[in-house]
This record gives sequence, C-alpha cells and structure tokens, in this order.
Amino acid sequence: MTKKLWGGRFQEATDKLVETFNASVTFDQKLAEQDIRGSLAHVAMLGKQGILQPEEVQKITEGLQSILEDIRAGNFEWSVSLEDVHMNIESRLRERIGPVAGKLHTARSRNDQVATDFRLFTKEAALELADLLHEFRSVLVLEAEKHLTSDQGEPIIMPGYTHLQVAQPILLSHWFLAYVEMLERDESRFRDAAKRMDESPLGAGALAGTPWPIDRFATAEALGFARPTRNSLDSVGSRDFALEFLAACSIATAHLSRLSEELILYSTFEFGFLTLPDSHTTGSSIMPQKKNPDVSELARGKAGRVFGDLMALLTVVKGTPLAYNKDFQEDKEPVFDAFETLAIILQLHIDMMPKAKWHAKVTRRAAERGYSTATDLADYLARKGVPFREAHEVVGQLVHLCVEQDKQLWDLTEAELQNAHELLTSDVAEHLTVQASANSRVSYGGTGLQRVTEAVQDAKARL
Repeated sequence: MTKKLWGGRFQEATDKLVETFNASVTFDQKLAEQDIRGSLAHVAMLGKQGILQPEEVQKITEGLQSILEDIRAGNFEWSVSLEDVHMNIESRLRERIGPVAGKLHTARSRNDQVATDFRLFTKEAALELADLLHEFRSVLVLEAEKHLTSDQGEPIIMPGYTHLQVAQPILLSHWFLAYVEMLERDESRFRDAAKRMDESPLGAGALAGTPWPIDRFATAEALGFARPTRNSLDSVGSRDFALEFLAACSIATAHLSRLSEELILYSTFEFGFLTLPDSHTTGSSIMPQKKNPDVSELARGKAGRVFGDLMALLTVVKGTPLAYNKDFQEDKEPVFDAFETLAIILQLHIDMMPKAKWHAKVTRRAAERGYSTATDLADYLARKGVPFREAHEVVGQLVHLCVEQDKQLWDLTEAELQNAHELLTSDVAEHLTVQASANSRVSYGGTGLQRVTEAVQDAKARL
C-alpha cells in the first residue's frame, strides 16, 4: 500500500470512502500561497537557529519556490489521497528534492501549520474587505455630495419612512450618509478583527510547543504578524478569529441587504424614485418590458448564506475540547464562502451606485404625500407655548380632517386652522413645505441642508 506521510504505525490502507471523507484538498488548496510562505519562514528560522544546515535550507527553499511557481502557473496536480494542501506540497517537495524535504517539518505540526495558514488568509481577507468597504463609502459620500443639488438647484428631497409609512421629509444625501455610517462601522470591525488575529501560531506544535530551540518571534515577523500567540493550546485550538471575521461579514452583509431592499422598492414602478443601470439589471424571457434588479435581489438573498456560514462555524466550535479536533476542517469553507460572497457584492455596488439615476420630481412628490409635515405643524404650536402632547392631538385631528376631505395640510383654510386651535394663523403655511421641513432639522446629525453639507465634508475628511 502507499504509505501516508503520517502512516508509520498503520498496517492497513485507508478505506477509499474514508479517504474521500477525510480529504480537504478540494477547498484548502486556496491556502497554498500562505502554506508555502509559512514554510519558507519556518525553514529560514530553522537555519538561523542552527537546526538545519545552510545547504539544507537552500535546497528546501528553492524547492518550495519552484512549487509555488507551478501552483501560480496552474501546473500543480492536487491529489485527494494526500488529504490536504500541506501534505500535497510536502509530498511534491520530497519528489523534487529528496529525503531532505522531511526536515521541513522539524519543530512543526500540521496543527500549527494550518492555524498559521488560515490566520494569514483570514487576516488578509479582512483587510481586503475593509478596503472594499472604504471604497464603497467613498462612492456613497460622492453620491451624497452630488445630490445636494438637483437640476432645479435644490437638494433632492425624499420621504423618510418608519414602519415603511411616510414619516418626515429628508434629503436624499442624508439617506446616502446613513449607509456611509453603517459601512464605516463595518470597515472598522474588519480592521479591528485583523489586529486581534495578528498573531502567529507557528511554533505552537501539535498543542504543547516544541523542545527545539526555535524563534517564534522571527517567524511571526517574517510572516507579517505583530507577534506570536502566547499559549500553545489556544494557538491550535481556537477559531475565534474566524468567528469574528464571519460576524463582521454577517453584519456588513445585513447592511447591504437593507440597502438592496430599498433599491428594489425605490426602483419599482409604484415608487419610481430611481432607475437602476442596464449594466446591473436583467430582463424577462417572456415579458419584454421587465427590468429586474437581480444584483440587489441576489445581494439580499445571499445575506442568509453568509449568516449560515457564521452559524456553521459557531456550531463546530461550541463543543470541541482543547486542542485541535478534525471538526476544525469545517472552518475554512465558511470563511472562503463569506469572503468571496461579500467581496463580489461590494464590488457590484461600487460599480452600480454611481450609475443609478434618481428622479428628484418623483421623490419630492412622494415626500409631499402622507402628511409628512404634520410634526412641523405640531412644532409650530409648541414654539408658541402649547404643550407638545396637546399640539400632537390638535394636528392629529387636522390630519383626520384632511383624510376625510382628500386634501393636504397646506390646503386647509384659515377658518379650519383657527377652528382647530386659535394659535394657528395664516403664516403656518410657510412651515408646511417639504423644503422648509427638511431644512428646519438643524440639530446635529439632522437632515437640514446645512447639517448634511457639513456631514458630507466630515465624511470626506474621515475617508
């Protein structure tokens, strides 16, 4: 039988179904570059510590570099019988340079090897997603700035909603900036997570460290880690760095799903607030008039997939005793999947959002419906000394009158206003336009033009 690299004590060949079930190379080959980088740092350290001879270090290094070139060129054949990315590379190294290849594994276990590879990948993935989130923030800030003026020279106004019912008028730019805030927090989560996972497990061994005089600080520095991990059991037995990564992916994807839901709604015929670009929509095989927001719908749908990735790994980790367990083979696919899913969703939105066309007249008309300035009328009374709860009651009765007569608040006659409350005079009309309503929100963080203009500049500065 063909001996495994770990097969010294085994006298019977691995069952073929077990071999297939046990193998991870079909997906963990994504870690090939990280694996070779880790091995190059490890063998260099072994040489510096006098554990390997210079000629051995050179031979192993050249062999690893040639294998890396083959992998990058697509000339490397992966074998399921060799289980994983690590054994495939080590086996090929043995074929290429002979028995000296076996010295590469001195003072190292597959447990700390895979933990190192996986941390490297996850840290780099976190920083890549943080960069994409930063780029998308920049896109949305520019959109917010662009829509501070419309073709009419005024900022674009749209209805703000609570319970998906028209609530109060807001600036479209204010809406964009709400998502900028979410994305900024998302970006910070990935950058913070990258700092916490910036520790090298290499040298932790199987679980207890190694008797060899290795220099873990040197390998950590060579791999771009801030420091080595402090506890060998924790080094190989923890996957909270992957959980934190998946949690950050889940929150960011939830935000993008909310954005997608709004884009879907606002691009419908019934809303008509915006037109999504042809490049990011599709048609119907039977209905020629259709323009479907498939990018947004898929982004909304794939959120559940990313949430599932987090739940899958939480379920794996929750019952595993220290230190390493084969269950941890299930840690990589969720991370790979969430990373790739979120990365493409972000890139699609980066490309799509600047090409969407917003319809200022439509959004303004929508903001004027639904008695969106009713609160302004109540505030008008409150400024004249009427307790707000009383003012709220008066305006609620006026809204009921408008509903019955099918008219808007600004259509009320002076007699109708006076009948509701003696302090409602003819000058109230100027407070009931959507423009006046939006501009009156001058509190910090509000939707008033001055505040939103300041917020845009502040958001640009934070970029």
